[in-house]
Amino acid sequence: MDIVLYSAKDLQEWRQALAAALPEARVHRWSEALDIQADYAVVWKPPAALFAQQRGLRAILSLGAGVNALLADPALPADVPLVRMEDGGMAPQMEEYALYCALSELRRLPHYAAEQRAGRWSPRPLRSRSDLPVAVLGAGVMGRAAARALRAFGFPVGVWSRSPKTLEGLAHFTGEAGLRELLERSRLAIALLPLTADTTGLLDARRLAWLPEGAALVNLARGELVDDEALLAALDSGRLGHAYLDVFASEPLPAGHRFWSHPSISLTPHVAALTPFDAACAQIADKIRRLERGEAIGGVVDRSRGY
Repeated sequence: MDIVLYSAKDLQEWRQALAAALPEARVHRWSEALDIQADYAVVWKPPAALFAQQRGLRAILSLGAGVNALLADPALPADVPLVRMEDGGMAPQMEEYALYCALSELRRLPHYAAEQRAGRWSPRPLRSRSDLPVAVLGAGVMGRAAARALRAFGFPVGVWSRSPKTLEGLAHFTGEAGLRELLERSRLAIALLPLTADTTGLLDARRLAWLPEGAALVNLARGELVDDEALLAALDSGRLGHAYLDVFASEPLPAGHRFWSHPSISLTPHVAALTPFDAACAQIADKIRRLERGEAIGGVVDRSRGY
């Protein structure tokens, strides 16, 4: 079995981890001079020339959970299954980040940070976790993990997805009316949706206004889910209290962008959930072995839906 591997960063680390997880395979780093036809491609941000060269692929496996960049590549073979990373060790990290944001809002840490900068001593009244209902937007692996962690910690949680899901123990909302109902009752909204044609710009001025005054927004999925100008306007006016942003429409975030210095934004450089090499490659190895045995696997992308 031959596997061609390409990653725009950490290529050597990926190769070592994949070779260790799948010792029965020959793992080749892709180059235009590669003279073999591989059975599988394992990729992140591959060049178009890879797909032009590799004509006999049985499946293409993404090193990331998001596949919007791959789907936008006109060189991507239409007849080869595309498989996304479903967890790969990232879900526990996403739980941690979601809990951090919820606890930060619960204990009003952005307020106290601003008061420290201003040299003011202004304690606020205590509030309980039940006073901070949370909306998790997205019912995939990451969304479900974050929602369950928040619920286990005592926060009221509702989950929204575009299509109906069965989510044991979690209030579920769907459709435009469901999104409005959930946002209107939530003090914190956490975006964990895939980026598709339907979700691009989903959190625009109209939908952000559905959140109660002073509520907070968290985006841990893709920057393009949020209308940047609408978010800035809502923060500038005080309509929204705070935003926690880990992802951006343009990355790295350009120097001089208002997000860098806005007093009501906390940002991190796309680190909410980093992919651990060993755990991710163990998942990839399991999927490839199942494919070799003719078994069904999870994570196969429905190209019509974008995830």
